[in-house]
Amino acid sequence: MDNLSVELISTLKGHQNPVFTLENGFFANTLFSGGNDKGVVEWDLETSTFKRILCSVNSSVYSLHLIPETSYLAIGLREGLIMIVDVENQKLVVKLNVANGAVFDIKTLVSKRELIAVGEDGFAYVWCLDNFSLLYQFRIAPTLVRTISISPDERQLAFGSKDGSVHLYDALEYHLIASAAVHTHPVTSLAFDPNGQRLLSGGRDAKLVGWNTHDLSEQLSFIPHMFTVYGIHFHPVHPLFATVSRDKTFKIWDKHTYALLRIVGRDKGFDSHHLSINVGIWTPDGTRFITAGDDKVVRVWEVTI
Repeated sequence: MDNLSVELISTLKGHQNPVFTLENGFFANTLFSGGNDKGVVEWDLETSTFKRILCSVNSSVYSLHLIPETSYLAIGLREGLIMIVDVENQKLVVKLNVANGAVFDIKTLVSKRELIAVGEDGFAYVWCLDNFSLLYQFRIAPTLVRTISISPDERQLAFGSKDGSVHLYDALEYHLIASAAVHTHPVTSLAFDPNGQRLLSGGRDAKLVGWNTHDLSEQLSFIPHMFTVYGIHFHPVHPLFATVSRDKTFKIWDKHTYALLRIVGRDKGFDSHHLSINVGIWTPDGTRFITAGDDKVVRVWEVTI
């Protein structure tokens, strides 16, 4: 990975407030972004231009999730609502309510055709994708749950909560396998290694922890950033991952050795974010990494390996 290079290729401007979430688009070379504005924005990455406001919303957008094998975008809102929007026809399909508080993360269990969401009330909510009926709701933690990760084989779910705990569940019956608390502040990011043998968690304590996926025994722990680790993003092709942070940087790591491969920030000479980076995402082909945050802009980075 000695020849890995990162270059800023475009800066997408238009948001008037911090950006909290990104999602790859349904159409090729498109991207969705959302945050403290009252709308979800779609961008054209080929021309690096604004494409459209997909839909207006009544409160901040905390999560975006394109449901696999569909043209449906799930939009999680601060007001405790999930909007399912047909991107192709730009039409609202259904609104899903949670019992109380904001929706912070949304994922799909493709094999079960189920949509799962978590949020401020500490519960997980599971809907059927065939008719969007609510199938289950169960408490994960007595406090806010910010993040979900699904194992590559879809046999396990992991949740991260405000009390610094990671909760590992069986995805078939939704029963608890193990819980562990090692973060001294809220868990803000989770990601299963693509080989399924390790789960990574990042927290507001600036710590990154590696967990065994059988029993949540701790395998490694180190401090990758100066402040909160807001995202852990494995590359879709190569054995590396990126982390994004409140410290205004993102970093790229070797997933086998955890060696630091690249730091991208203003103090390293990059025209990067000058405030917290809240979110990152790889494009499906892995040629670009996209970041956004409190400075209201979306930056598109070409990563050459």
